[in-house]
Amino acid sequence: MSILAPFLSRVVRQGRLTVIAPDGAEEHFGTPTTGFPELTLRFASRAGMRRIILDPRLGAAEAFMDGDMRIEGGDIMDLIGLIRMNTPWDRGAALKDKTWLGRRADWVKTRIGSINRQRRSRANVKHHYDIGNDLYRLFLDDDMQYSCAYWPRPDMTLEEAQVVKKVHIAAKLALKPGLRVLDIGCGWGGMAITLAKLEQVEVLGITLSEEQFALARQRAEAAGVADRVTFELIDYRDLAAREAGRFDRIVSVGMFEHVGAPNFETFFRAAANLMTADGVMLLHTIGRFGRPGSTDAFTRKYIFPGGYIPALSETLAASEKSRLIATDIETLRLHYALTLRQWYARTLAHEAEITAMMGTRFFRMWTFYLAGATSAFESGGMGNYQIQFARSRHALPLTRDYIAAAEEDFGARRV
Repeated sequence: MSILAPFLSRVVRQGRLTVIAPDGAEEHFGTPTTGFPELTLRFASRAGMRRIILDPRLGAAEAFMDGDMRIEGGDIMDLIGLIRMNTPWDRGAALKDKTWLGRRADWVKTRIGSINRQRRSRANVKHHYDIGNDLYRLFLDDDMQYSCAYWPRPDMTLEEAQVVKKVHIAAKLALKPGLRVLDIGCGWGGMAITLAKLEQVEVLGITLSEEQFALARQRAEAAGVADRVTFELIDYRDLAAREAGRFDRIVSVGMFEHVGAPNFETFFRAAANLMTADGVMLLHTIGRFGRPGSTDAFTRKYIFPGGYIPALSETLAASEKSRLIATDIETLRLHYALTLRQWYARTLAHEAEITAMMGTRFFRMWTFYLAGATSAFESGGMGNYQIQFARSRHALPLTRDYIAAAEEDFGARRV
């Protein structure tokens, strides 16, 4: 019996997983089940097997990245999916709380790993976003939206779903001509440019990524909206100290995950201070179902150092301290899974280019990241939240009808 047998025999019940040790010995786990993958893991060394026992997620990732673990009859998406599908977050089983010690360990890991002072925030952003725009062009949509798309219909293209996402967010912002809009974590400028095309508003996009900043400015010029859309390389905390009360609307998409749990209250206080007295904010973020948790070792080390996915309870608790009213909350359960599967397919389709650009180990790491994220949204405890905040209870219409009406209006315009 291999050192992996006790672990895999507990986890893999449905589906079929064959493990081939370096000496050729085979072990089989699970039972063939409709809808569950059947695949083989072949290990080049026992060190690769030991890695998984010491830290299942990080160990499996590094064994895969280094070629110590090869997958046959499927790919990394199938392997991670098989594990997750056997232990789905929403499986309806009897619930057991973690021990006090386990909860305390998670709390410590989360806080230490996501302190994110300003210098550290810049370094963390550079780690993930300044690795080259050419990589992101290969797997994102034409507008380079690096966040969850919105899928009213699953048969939409990625490009269509990202357009609908931007329109959906614009509708919740209740845009009007002449408003001043702030985009915190503007990416490559797609959201800011779209808002300016949909309505006669002025938009400031801020980012800490030099690569994103440079391209966003070029794109605003090319789109003919540079007179109303500007970008700045600045931390939201510095902007709040300089521009108090300037913005009628704030939008932040896919940035809150980088704020870090110790800074949640700082983020919302800055947002509240940046808004006018009747300002409105739309926060689009990945979030945890259930209670707060901790960031896994693979993600902390390779993907988003300093990142932390918040529970809804943490997000709202932090916002309440700045007297922000949560005027609308939408939970996107499977939208990111659909988005990630599109990114994963496009990544595989560009394997040769990405490998030539970044190397084989990076390509394996990137596919592990996308596959793991997909499984977290399909079977794990991750979803997306769109939370609308207002400073005044009078800032928005009394019912949600205006959102649908604005979506229909904006959707008819070319963006």
